[in-house]
Amino acid sequence: MAEAERIIGTPDSAGADGSVPSEETAVPDGSAASGERPRGRRRILALFVVAVVAYLLDLGSKMLVVAKLEGREPIRVIGDVLRFDAIRNPGAAFGMGEAFTIIFTCIAVAVIVVIIRLARKLYSLPWAIALGLLLGGALGNLTDRIFRSPGVFEGAVVDFIAPAHFAVFNLADSAIVCGGILIVILSFRGLDPDGTVHKD
Repeated sequence: MAEAERIIGTPDSAGADGSVPSEETAVPDGSAASGERPRGRRRILALFVVAVVAYLLDLGSKMLVVAKLEGREPIRVIGDVLRFDAIRNPGAAFGMGEAFTIIFTCIAVAVIVVIIRLARKLYSLPWAIALGLLLGGALGNLTDRIFRSPGVFEGAVVDFIAPAHFAVFNLADSAIVCGGILIVILSFRGLDPDGTVHKD
């Protein structure tokens, strides 16, 4: 986990360019630091709000699909281009790796723990949104792994969004992919989770 935090780049005491904090940020009375704490708390709050919204949307859609669509004919949304078709997926996102359900469950748990650890160093709203999407999506699919058949940590994920010529997926998968794309964009732009900007 510490290695993951180091790779993402959230320095505790040095700037993103390796510089030492200025005297303004290291004043003994803590006035500058206290000014940063509320901003950090707001970013953490944004992360968890995004995560909760993503999780609830995923959970609600899966409950609706299981109740109304599972075992029935697919619903055509846009002709042959997009349909809703309920399936149970024991693998990873988009149906990959069906033989490694427990491994993917462990990976999801590790991702959640790393994101929660990174949250305490978070001062960037775009990063808060990205990590919130990852957290909400990981929690959504992890809920299926734990509570759905065939057993704890081996449960099959409910997928239902079926575009033509593409794998079936769910809202949790969408949140994870969107969060990952946003992280790549932020990294290319040089924005770190602690709010600093670096140039390679």
